[in-house]
Amino acid sequence: MNDLSRATEIANATIWLGSGRWMRGASVVFVDGVIMSVGAPARDLAVGRRIDAHGATVLPSFGEGHAHPQHAGLREQFAPVATAKSVREVLTNLGTYAALHPEQQWIQGWGYDPAIAPGGRFDARWIDEVIADRPVLLRAADYHTVWCNTRALELGGVNDVDGQPSDGEIVRRDDGTPMGTLREWGATRYVLDIAPPATLAQRTQALTWATQQFLEGGITWIQDAWVEQDEFAAYLALANGGLKARFNLGLRADPNQYLDQVHQFRDLRAQVDSLGDPFLTARTVKIFADGVLEAGTAAVLEPYHDCPHSCGLSNWTPGQLTDAVRRFDSVGFQVHIHAIGDRAIRMALDAIELTSRSNPAWDRRPTIAHSQLIDPTDLDRFYQLGVIANFEPLWAQLDPLQTELTIPRIGQVRGNRQYPIASLLERNTTISFGSDWPVSDFHPLAGIAVAITRQNVDGEPQAGWQPHERITLDQAITAYCSGVAFQGFTERYRGSIAPGKAADLVLLDTDLLAIEPLEIARSKVMKTFLAGEEVYAR
Repeated sequence: MNDLSRATEIANATIWLGSGRWMRGASVVFVDGVIMSVGAPARDLAVGRRIDAHGATVLPSFGEGHAHPQHAGLREQFAPVATAKSVREVLTNLGTYAALHPEQQWIQGWGYDPAIAPGGRFDARWIDEVIADRPVLLRAADYHTVWCNTRALELGGVNDVDGQPSDGEIVRRDDGTPMGTLREWGATRYVLDIAPPATLAQRTQALTWATQQFLEGGITWIQDAWVEQDEFAAYLALANGGLKARFNLGLRADPNQYLDQVHQFRDLRAQVDSLGDPFLTARTVKIFADGVLEAGTAAVLEPYHDCPHSCGLSNWTPGQLTDAVRRFDSVGFQVHIHAIGDRAIRMALDAIELTSRSNPAWDRRPTIAHSQLIDPTDLDRFYQLGVIANFEPLWAQLDPLQTELTIPRIGQVRGNRQYPIASLLERNTTISFGSDWPVSDFHPLAGIAVAITRQNVDGEPQAGWQPHERITLDQAITAYCSGVAFQGFTERYRGSIAPGKAADLVLLDTDLLAIEPLEIARSKVMKTFLAGEEVYAR
């Protein structure tokens, strides 16, 4: 028998129960980490604590279907380039940071905007103007591109590379010398591999900071979609008491090492399971099938308009990708495949289909992350193959990344086919939402507003970008709550509001049913509850 003196009631609320069901002026009561009662019966209980919502909305706490929390936290520890609106501002910030940190042998900055230079081409000589004696390594907001100075190019041996790596691009000047922009792993590794790695202390600090940001945004379950060995160590260091949200780890598969990684990842998963931390799992393998459209590295079926000889980069051959998916699937890993271009998405679907035919049946829940440019002939295959389509809904707007880089690169026809969220929902595909943070803003309320309107914060375009792909408020909440819960194999205890579910809840400052869609982005999270504990209060 629960002791109601320990129970909490959120009263006078607009409550989203799940699956299109709402209650207004209702209560939800939870005790010992579990929802006890919802609706009229909840109002009659003599609870120890009562919170008046004053008509505002209560939702299940949000899930984050695809993010990189340690990247976000480390970005805060490096040179501040993410907020710069111009190349000159980046350089000014770099110079100031370098002057304040003479002890640092390398200067790093993460998250610069790749659209602030024409064609996304950044020159090493620009950085040399402010820092020439120390190597400088900057990572673009897409985390697929690096901009570095001449010293870093020299130390990495980039100047000695003939031609292009098979899985990357060294952007070159007209005279053939490396310009300073490196795209995808085959090119970026020359400098990434020699830059000083983050320490364990830096990583645990980054993860702790990022977790607090998630809680302030109402997020309590996160898919870390890119975990390397050193990042894995930070989770182990914080396990059993140090993690303040629920995390599932996506261990990154390498096309050159995946045969060995099958056994390594099983051992890492067993190590996590042995800890018995209810906030930590490692059931997923992350696979980068391609790059990104704005850099011309996403794998597309037809050539890019500004590079007719190029259909982008595939990080895996079709045979390799299928073999990797089959092997990881055979030992019980969920595959989470980054696939942005229509050719990469088709390769991912093909690999999943062949795997489902050859491997024994199980509840595999394969996920294709980003799902940006899907060939119309492949839309039906998502539902047919049981593939979860993960979207970052904030991207479904006409921002400078689209207007300056992506659409000019792929053309208007393909540009208008991006992010077909409604089209997949019409086909009964399971949709999950995320942010790819720190690539973009992680706040779910901002993503919900864009998913509903396909507009930017200024309400443009007036009819919405590809208005037939707009979705409803209920569908957007479902994607962030129930959809991510299903992706994470946690729908049994989270993702909706009902007796017996975990008390992972969020209280907003507004009634979402009473405001205009664009206003949703301005709504605030007032309280976040994780297993009944108030982990954030505004």
